[in-house]
Amino acid sequence: MARRVEVFIKNILPAHSHGAYTLVLHNPSSKIQLPVLIGSIEAQSIAMEMENIQSSRPLTHDLFVSALKKFEIGVKEICVEKLEEGIYYSTIYFIKDGIEHAMDSRTSDAIALAMKYKSPIFVLQDIIYEAGYHEEDISEEEEIEETENDVESFFSKLNVKDEPSDDEFSDLSTEDLNRLLQEAIIEEDYDRAASIRDELAKRKS
Repeated sequence: MARRVEVFIKNILPAHSHGAYTLVLHNPSSKIQLPVLIGSIEAQSIAMEMENIQSSRPLTHDLFVSALKKFEIGVKEICVEKLEEGIYYSTIYFIKDGIEHAMDSRTSDAIALAMKYKSPIFVLQDIIYEAGYHEEDISEEEEIEETENDVESFFSKLNVKDEPSDDEFSDLSTEDLNRLLQEAIIEEDYDRAASIRDELAKRKS
């Protein structure tokens, strides 16, 4: 059986591709880092879990986890098992009635589920050798950039925030609220959109 290495999430950084983010996995003992390109929705789900932020309404991964738990299905672990043409392929190992079931998954979704279940994340050693890099290989400029783009600053880029306060919209006109509502929908910031709709409904009542 191929050797596996347990990794942990170190950071989430903006990628050069529009709307994409780089998830940095690392192994503390070997100080090896592995960059994984993910989308904004998956990045938001992972980052919220890292910061223990609860959404006012279930996001996609929250809904999937609720369905799994409803049927008493657990996530034992996930493993990044293949790297082909720059794309990572992962497997989620589910547990149901003491029996293990494996399912192919996008790496971003697998990691998001692992975070929700507090399950371990593994990467095959061969992939670490092929795509990983040592922390000492990072230049000083890259290290500064990574420090500035930590998980906390990530939220401002995704408009992820705690429950909005009622005061946030109280001083705005109805016209401004309708404009913000459209912007929130376009940006897929559905929590904010729901809060704006609530404020508009309150004014009509």
